[in-house]
Amino acid sequence: MQRRELAWEGCLNIRDLGGHRTDDGRETTYGAIVRADSVRQLTDAGWAAAVGYGVTSIVDLRTDVELEADPPVDLPIEVAHVSFFEDDPEVFAEVEAVSEAAPDTAAATRDVYLVFLERFRANVAAAMSAVAQAPDGAVVVHCVGGKDRTGLLTALLLHLAGVDDEQIAADYALSEVRLQSRHDLWMAEAGSEAERERIRRIAATPAESIAGVLQELRRRYGSIEGYLRAGGLTADDLQLVRARLRG
Repeated sequence: MQRRELAWEGCLNIRDLGGHRTDDGRETTYGAIVRADSVRQLTDAGWAAAVGYGVTSIVDLRTDVELEADPPVDLPIEVAHVSFFEDDPEVFAEVEAVSEAAPDTAAATRDVYLVFLERFRANVAAAMSAVAQAPDGAVVVHCVGGKDRTGLLTALLLHLAGVDDEQIAADYALSEVRLQSRHDLWMAEAGSEAERERIRRIAATPAESIAGVLQELRRRYGSIEGYLRAGGLTADDLQLVRARLRG
């Protein structure tokens, strides 16, 4: 029996997007798209596991600044760098404001995500297109923790494949569990209660946050597909992504 959760040495948060029930009673295809935290953390054994799994390409969602801090290395597979958002101080000020105004962590996470999705629609569409145009084989989508940017793109990918919101939210929520050891280390190193509270907030992946994002995008754009088209994604790429996860 195939498993969605994968163990590649060096990374903590890796899952195949296969095995989810679809709206026509089928399941999403294994070995097509894998979500991950930063693959730069993989050991030699981890890379061997990825290549052995059939990975032929990577879509890296990190910003240029993050790449400067972690220079690319020679990889045995094709890499497309498509920043999911830009380092825009105005956007980050808006994010801080909506986070502080939210009544709880779940609402704050949802509202922060919506700011990024609205302000960087073209980036989101470009990332989706990179997945659509990836060569045959498994494509890995990753950022740093594989939780927020990767979580959002994964939610959109699974929706296009016909997966319902409940399953999408459950997959998203797993990242908090998978990254627990990283967050425990951050907590141990925190120098104040305020810092610990910040870590608790950013470590959380409440299922209701991603479900709320999908609901709000439908309200604003009529459908998730409408949101992606507003960012510039073509009908052909929409179909390619859907086909990739449905076999």
